[in-house]
Amino acid sequence: MELVLAETLLAQSRDPRVLLGSLCRGEVSAERVETLCFLLQRLEDEVARGSEDALPKAAREVATGYLVPLLRGLRARPAGASDTDPGSQARRRLLRAAGVALRSCVRLAGGPPLAAALAEEALRDLLAAGPKPGLEGGTEATVEVLAAVGPCLRPREDGPLLERVAQAALVLALAGDGEAAELVAGRLLPVLGQGGTAALRTVWGGLVAPSGPDRVGLKLQVLSALADELLPESFAQQLGPDARCCARFWRTVQAGLAHAEDALTRKRARYLLQRAVEVSAERCADCICGPRDGNAGPSLFWWSEKKKDELLKFWENYVLIMETLEGNQIHVIKPVLPKLNNVFEYAVSEENACWLFHPSWHICIYKRMFESENKILMKEGVVHFLELYETKILPFSPEFSEFIIGPLMDALSESSLYSRSPGQLIGSGSPLGLKLQKFLVIYVSFLPEDIKSDFLLKFIQKMTSRHWCAVPILFLSKALANVPRCKALGLEGLLALRDVLQCTMITHQILLRGAAQCYLLQTAMNLVDVEKVSLSDISTFLTSLRQEESLGRGTALWTELCDWLRVNESCFGRSSTCSSIGLHETSCLNAYVKKLVQEYIKSPAWETGEKCCMPDWCEAKLVALMVLLAVDVEGMKNQYSEKRRTQNVLRIFLDPLLDALVKFGTNAYMPLLKTDRCLQLLLKLLHTCLLKGSSTQDDEVLTLLQDFVISTAESVSEFILRKLTMNELSSVSDLDRCHLYLNVLNELADLHLKVGWKRGNPIWRVIPPLKNASIRHLQDTGNGQEPTLGRQIQRVVSMAALAVVWEAADQKLELQRDSLDAGPAERFLASLQLNQTLRKPHPKEQSSFFEESSSSQGWGKIVAQYIHDQWVCLSFLLKKYHTLIPASEGELLEPILPAVQMPGRTLQSALDALTILPSDQVLPVFHCMKILVPKLLASSESLCIEAFDMAWKIISSLSNTQLVFWSNLKGFVHFVFDTKVLTIAAKIKGQAYFKIKEIMYKMIEMSAVKTGVFNTLISYCCQSWMVPASSVSQGSLSSAKNYSELVFEACLFGTVFRRDQRLIQDVQTFIENLGHNCAANVVIENTKREDHYVRICAVKFLCLLDGSNMSHKLFMEDLAIKLLDKDDLVSKSRTRYYVNSQQHRVKNRVWQTLLVLFPSFDQNFLNRIIDKIFQAGFINNQASIKYYIEWIIILILHKFPQFLPKFWDCFSYKPVLKQALITVLQRCFSHNFSIRLYALVALKKIWSVCKTWQIEEFDALTAVIESSLNQVENMHGAGNAKKNWQRIQDHFFFATFHPLKDYCLETIFYILPRLSGLIEDEWIAINKFTRFTDIPLDAGFQWYLSPTQLRELKPGDWAQQDVGSNSDEADNPPEWTDVQKKIIPWKNPVPDLDLELVFQGRAAKLGKSISRLIVVASLIDKPTNLGGLCRTCEVFGASVLVVANLQCISDRQFQHLSVSAEQWLPLVEVRPSQLTDYLQQKKSEGYTIIGVEQTARSVHLTQFHFPEKSLLLLGNEREGIPANLIQQLDVCVEIPQQGIIRSLNVHVSGALLVWEYTRQQLLQDPRHDIPAFPETGY
Repeated sequence: MELVLAETLLAQSRDPRVLLGSLCRGEVSAERVETLCFLLQRLEDEVARGSEDALPKAAREVATGYLVPLLRGLRARPAGASDTDPGSQARRRLLRAAGVALRSCVRLAGGPPLAAALAEEALRDLLAAGPKPGLEGGTEATVEVLAAVGPCLRPREDGPLLERVAQAALVLALAGDGEAAELVAGRLLPVLGQGGTAALRTVWGGLVAPSGPDRVGLKLQVLSALADELLPESFAQQLGPDARCCARFWRTVQAGLAHAEDALTRKRARYLLQRAVEVSAERCADCICGPRDGNAGPSLFWWSEKKKDELLKFWENYVLIMETLEGNQIHVIKPVLPKLNNVFEYAVSEENACWLFHPSWHICIYKRMFESENKILMKEGVVHFLELYETKILPFSPEFSEFIIGPLMDALSESSLYSRSPGQLIGSGSPLGLKLQKFLVIYVSFLPEDIKSDFLLKFIQKMTSRHWCAVPILFLSKALANVPRCKALGLEGLLALRDVLQCTMITHQILLRGAAQCYLLQTAMNLVDVEKVSLSDISTFLTSLRQEESLGRGTALWTELCDWLRVNESCFGRSSTCSSIGLHETSCLNAYVKKLVQEYIKSPAWETGEKCCMPDWCEAKLVALMVLLAVDVEGMKNQYSEKRRTQNVLRIFLDPLLDALVKFGTNAYMPLLKTDRCLQLLLKLLHTCLLKGSSTQDDEVLTLLQDFVISTAESVSEFILRKLTMNELSSVSDLDRCHLYLNVLNELADLHLKVGWKRGNPIWRVIPPLKNASIRHLQDTGNGQEPTLGRQIQRVVSMAALAVVWEAADQKLELQRDSLDAGPAERFLASLQLNQTLRKPHPKEQSSFFEESSSSQGWGKIVAQYIHDQWVCLSFLLKKYHTLIPASEGELLEPILPAVQMPGRTLQSALDALTILPSDQVLPVFHCMKILVPKLLASSESLCIEAFDMAWKIISSLSNTQLVFWSNLKGFVHFVFDTKVLTIAAKIKGQAYFKIKEIMYKMIEMSAVKTGVFNTLISYCCQSWMVPASSVSQGSLSSAKNYSELVFEACLFGTVFRRDQRLIQDVQTFIENLGHNCAANVVIENTKREDHYVRICAVKFLCLLDGSNMSHKLFMEDLAIKLLDKDDLVSKSRTRYYVNSQQHRVKNRVWQTLLVLFPSFDQNFLNRIIDKIFQAGFINNQASIKYYIEWIIILILHKFPQFLPKFWDCFSYKPVLKQALITVLQRCFSHNFSIRLYALVALKKIWSVCKTWQIEEFDALTAVIESSLNQVENMHGAGNAKKNWQRIQDHFFFATFHPLKDYCLETIFYILPRLSGLIEDEWIAINKFTRFTDIPLDAGFQWYLSPTQLRELKPGDWAQQDVGSNSDEADNPPEWTDVQKKIIPWKNPVPDLDLELVFQGRAAKLGKSISRLIVVASLIDKPTNLGGLCRTCEVFGASVLVVANLQCISDRQFQHLSVSAEQWLPLVEVRPSQLTDYLQQKKSEGYTIIGVEQTARSVHLTQFHFPEKSLLLLGNEREGIPANLIQQLDVCVEIPQQGIIRSLNVHVSGALLVWEYTRQQLLQDPRHDIPAFPETGY
C-alpha cells in the first residue's frame, strides 16, 4: 500500500525536489509526514540504484528546514492526558513518522556530517532539559532526533560524541520510571549500542556502578534493551563486555527476580537469565563469573561445556519455577515444587560437600514465594524451606544465614501461617510451628562453632526488631528453647532475650504471653555461656519475667531454673558493675544474695530527708526472687539433710531485713526510704514464696518465712499504726506509703489467721486504735480554718485505713463486734455526707503540691480514692445492718444509721457516685447497689431502672479495658441479676423486668465480640438458681422460669469465629494441653471464658434439675418447646443450608439440648411434641442433625412403644415389621443413589430380624430379598457402587453406634459431632465438663463418658472420598513428567525497536507481538461471550476488538471471563448501526472483511488462507450476521462439523478462527519453528 502511494506521487512529477517541497508545505499532519516518509524511503531505493544526484541537497533542506523545526515544535502531551487520549496518539504518530523521515533524509544527504551536526544540537537540547520526570521540555522529540541520526554516526570519528550522547541517555534512563526512561531505553540506547564499543562501554559502566534498590527496574529495562549487544548470539560479534562475567549484572538480575514489585521487571530479569543461558549453550565455550565480593565459594554464574546437559536442566527447571510463580495459583504451582528439590540436588556436590551453584539463586525463589499476596503460596514456600534440612544436608552458606534472619523471619511473622492443617484436631499444635522447631534444631546443630553464636544472637535480635503478634513470637520462642544446650550467648545475647521479653508483654493473650516467657527463660538456660555473664546480669534478666504469668515458685520451670543455678553456681563471671564485691562473692550464689540483701537494706546515700518518693518496686522484686531461688537451690543441695540447714540459710539471708523490722517500733529515726524498702521486700517475699499448683502445707521455706515475719509483727504493726495515725503522712507521695502500710497490715492479719487467730495478738491490738484514730481525723473539721495539704492527706489516709479495716473484718469475723448494735464509728460513717469532695489545699501550699515527684497523683484522683474508700465502708455497713434497711423511706423520724435506714437517698447518692468516680473505682458502688436495689425495686422502680442503665453504660464503655472490665462486669451481674432482684421484677412485671431482659440480650450481643461476657452472666445465674441435692428451692427456680430465655440462649450460644480468633483459640488449647510441662498453665488461672463454657454451664445446670419435681419439670418442658420452635423457625427461614453454617450449628445445638432433656420427658408431654419431632425427621437436614433426630426418635420409641403406630403413620402404614419391610423395599428402587444405599442397609438389618423371628408370612419374599442382598454383597466392577456399599455398612451410625449404651454427654457433645463432620468449634471435650467446677454435679453422676468403642473411631462418611488415601502423595508430591505452565507472553523484552513501527498502548510497552487482525463483535449481546472473546483476542495478539458499547467492560460477568484482558487489548466502540460505514472504511484501508457464517458460498476454515490484514465479523448469538452485512463481506468462512447440533457458541467460533489466523501467520514468520497442521486433520 505504501509502495503504491510513493509510486503514484513519483508518477505525477519526476522531480523529487518539487514533491518534497510540496509535502513540506501546508498544514502539518501525521498523514502528510507519513506520506513524506514513504516518498523518502522510495527515493532511497532510487539512490541505491545510482540515480538522482540532486537529492542530497534537497534532503538536507527537508531535514534542517522542516523536520527538525517540526520535532522541536512538538511538546509534551497535556497534563492528565492518557496513552489512549486521541490527541496524544496523534502526536505520538506524528513524532514517529518525523523520526523515520529524518533518518531517511540524513542517509540521502550524505550521512555522518549532517548526523553529527544534528546530534550535537539535539544533545545540547537534551542536556538543557535535564533528567526531569515525564516528557516535559520536548525530551521525546529530542530522543527521536538522536534515535534517527544515531545509526548514521561513525564509531571511530564520532566516538566522543557517541560517548557523550550515551552518558546523557543513561542518566535520563535511570532518572525515573516515567515515559522518558522507557523511550530512551527502548529507542535510543539500542541504537547507541550498535554504534560502537565506546558508547556501549559508557552505558555498561553506568549500569554496573553501585546504586540503590530503587534503580533495579530501570537498570533491567536498559539491560533488556541492550541484550543483543551484551549477550550476542553465537554468530554475532561481541562488541562490548560480556555481561555473563560481571557479578553486578547478576546481582541486578537476582534483585529483579526476587524483590521487584512489578511483574514487568521480573519478566525482564527472567528474559536476561534465559538469554544468558541460551547464549552460553550456543557458544560452546566455558565461562565463569568470579566469586561475589572476592569470597571463596561458587560463582554467581558459570558455564562448562562438559556439563552442558546438567546446566541446561538446572536452568530450565529454575526458569520454569520462576515463571510458574507468576501465576499465584497454588494448584498450578504445587506440582512444580518437586522441581525445586531437583534444583537443590543439581546445586550441591555430595562428594565435595560444597555448592556448585551459588545459593543466592535458590533464595530468589523463596523470596518470590514469601512476598506473594497469596498466603497459601507463602506458606508453601515457608514449609518447603523448613523441610529442606530434614532430608538434605546442605553445606553452610552465609547467604542462607542472612536469608533466615531476614526474609524467612519476616515471613514467619504472619500469624495465619500457623493455622492447623485440615483434619488436625484442636490443640494438636501448629504443623508449621513443629517444622520450625525441627528446622532450627537441625540448622543450628550443623552450624560451625565460630558462626553459631553470631547466628543465634542475630536471630534473637531480629525478634526485637518489629512488632510481633502473639502466635509467631510464641513458636519462635519455643523453637529457640529446643535448641540443644551450647555456650552460644554472652551478655549481649542475654540483653537481647530481655528485649524479646518486652516484646511479648504487649500481647493481649495472657496464656500465650506467659508461655512465650517460659520458653525464653529456657532459651537463656540452654544457650547462655555462664562464664560471660554474672549473677547480677542473670537476676536482672529474671526480673523481666512476670512471675504471675510464668516464673512461679513450685512450677517445673522454677525447679529447672534452681537446678541450672546449682550446676553453674561456681561458673558465673564477674559483673563489671559490681567491682566492690570480691570474685568469690560474685561467683557464689549464697554470697551474692547475702550481699544483695545487705546493699538493699542499707540506707540509700542519696536520701535527703523525710519528704521523698516511694522507691521503685523492681529492686524489691529482684531481691525477693533471688533470695527464694538461693534458698531452694540450697534445698536441692541438701535434700536429705536436716531442716535446720534451710532455716539457717534463710536466716542468714534475711538477717538484715529482720533486724530492721524488729526496730521499726522503737527506732523513730529510721530513714523513711529504708522502712519503705524493708516493707516492700517483706511483701514481695510473701507473694513470691507462695507455691503455684501444689499444696503449701509441706513447704518448709514458706513456713519458715511466715514464722520470721510473725516474729516481727508487733514491731511492724506499731510502726504502721504510728504512721497512719500520727499525722506523719502529709504529702501526696505519702499516699503510696499509706497503701504499702495497709497492704502489709492485711498480710500480717492473714498470717495470724493461718497460724491460728488469738485474742491479744499484735494485729488485734492495732485494729481498734487505728479505727478510732481514723474516725477522729475524719471528724476533725479544723474549726473552720482553711484546709491544709497535710490535714486533707490525713483524711484520705484515715478513710483508706477504715476501708481496709472493715474489708478485713468482713473476711475475718474475729475482728467484728460481737453485737449488732451500731457503735460510734458505724454511726459516724452512716451519717457522713456521701460523695463529699475534699477541698484543695491552701493556695500557698499548691506550689509544693505540684512540685512533688512525677509519680504523684492529681488532686482529682485523690478525691476519687477518698470517695471510693467511703463506699467501701458503706458497703460493709449495708451488709452488716441489711436487716435495718426499710422497704421505703419515711418510717423513721430520727434514723440512727441514715445511710442504712434511708435507702432511697443512698441509692441516689450511688448514682451520683457513678458519675464522679472513674470506671476503675466503681466496684464498691455496685456492691452497695446489690444490697439496696432489692429493697427498693417494688417502691422505687424508676430509680432502680436508672441504676441499671447507668451501670450498663459504664460496663459498655469499659469493654476494651482488660484490667478492670472483668471485675466490674462481675459486680454488675451480681447486682442486676441477683436472685432477689429477678424474683421481684418478675413478680411485679413492670419496666424493670423488661429492662433486665434488655440488658441480658445486650450482654449476649456483646459476647459476640468480647468472649467471656455471657459466661459471667450464665454462670452466676445458674449458680444462684442451682438446687442443692438435699433440698428443693422453689423460689430460685421460679425465678429461673421467668428468665428461661437466658438458659435457652445459652444452650444455643456460640459465635462463628474469624480465622485469627480461631487461631488464637487453637494455640491456647495447644498450650493448655501441655499441662504442667508449661509453667504458664500452672501460674495463670483458667478464666473459663471460652464460648463452650456457656453451653457447658447451661447443660450442667439442666442435668441438676429433678424431673420428679414439678417446678423443675415445667421449666424443662417450657425450654424443650422453645427449642423445637427454634428448629422449626430455622428450617422455614432457609430450606437449604450449608454444612457448618450458622443455621447448621444452631439446629445442631437444639437437638443436642433436647437429648439432654429427654430423660425428663413423660408420655403426656411427648404427646404434645411428638408430631414436631417426627416432622423434623422428614425435613432436609445435614447429616449430624439427622443423626440426633433419629437418635431421639429411637429413644422415645424404646421408652414409650405406644408411639410406634404414630411413627408408622408417617409412612402411611399400619402393622409394624411388615410395614417397615414394605417401606424399605420401596426405597430400594429410588432413583437417588444415596437413598437406595440407605434402604439396602435397612433392608439387610430388618431381614436379619425377620429371619431370627422366623416370620412365615415373609417366606414368599425370601428369594427376592436374599437374591437382591447377595447381588449387592457380591457386586463387581471398577465403579464406586461396591465401595459405597461397604462404606455405608461400616459407617459408625450403622455399625458401632448404640442409641442406649452411647447415651451420654461425651457422645452428644464430642463423639457424634466429630464423627459426623462438624467443624471442630462444635466439639466439646468431656474434660471441659469436668473442668468447669462452678456448677458441680453429684459424685455419683455416671452420665459423662461413653462406655463403648465409639470414642475410638476416626471421622469419615461413606459419601465422602477416601480422605487420607493419598496422604503420602499430598505430603510428598511426586515429580511430574509434565506440569501445567501458565504461559507468560514475552516475545520482545522491551518496546519494539523498529523505528517504523508505532507503539500500540500498553501491549507495546510489554513488547507483545501485535497482529493486523481486527475482530468485530458489535453484534454480540452477552457479556460472558464478550469477556471470553476479549481474553482470546488478547492472548493471540489481535490488534483491536470492536464492541457495540464500551460500558460492557464494567459488567461483572465480562470481567469474570476476561480476567483483565481489556487492560491490555485496544477496544473500539462501533454500534451495530455504524457497522456498514466502519466495514467500508476498513475495506478502503486494505482489510479483507471475513464473516463467520454458514452461507451458500462459504469456505471451509481448513481451506481458507487468511490475509495479513484481516477483519473478522462475528454474528449475533441467535440471528447470526444480518443479510445486509453479509453483502459487505469479502468472504464467509464456516467451521466444518461432524455432529448433530448445527452451530457453535459464538465465542468458541471466534476463538477457532482467531487461532487459525494466528497459526498461519506464525508459519510465515521464520523466527517461529511451528509445525504445520495437515489440512485434512484440522
